[in-house]
Amino acid sequence: MKTIITAFAFICFVIQVQAQIGNNPDVPDHTPMMNKTWDAIDKMAYKVTYNGAKKVYTPFYPKELKALENKVVELPGYMVPLHSGRNHKNFMMSVLPVMQCQFCGSNGIPPMVEVTLKGGAIKFSEDPIKLKGKMVFTKDPLKGNSEIQIIDAELAK
Repeated sequence: MKTIITAFAFICFVIQVQAQIGNNPDVPDHTPMMNKTWDAIDKMAYKVTYNGAKKVYTPFYPKELKALENKVVELPGYMVPLHSGRNHKNFMMSVLPVMQCQFCGSNGIPPMVEVTLKGGAIKFSEDPIKLKGKMVFTKDPLKGNSEIQIIDAELAK
């Protein structure tokens, strides 16, 4: 009888915890954005060379990613602002919402790309968006731009 009561109490506890997590507005709810394009972006790596004693990291684009260079792609994701303000024409885009950045590093850094819109700026949103634009690679990312960019981007339907 003691085992049945203990099991029943444990089940009730688990149900209560799951209900609290499901209804907690502080627990972020997001839609996974990974697709074939993000999978290719996530394969980018760095080649390490040395210039004297200084390490130099050069982006390496594998063939799956290289095949997307200068092609128009559609990419779903979340806006990550580069500057303060409500409206943005240039921003980063990630597979995870910006509010989950405290988790970066626990399972690796999520893939991100830099976006430059073709038209005017759009209002920041925590909701996912979908963009369509030309994917280009930065030749020298140490001069300030992300290794992978989506340029002339527009909101996709």
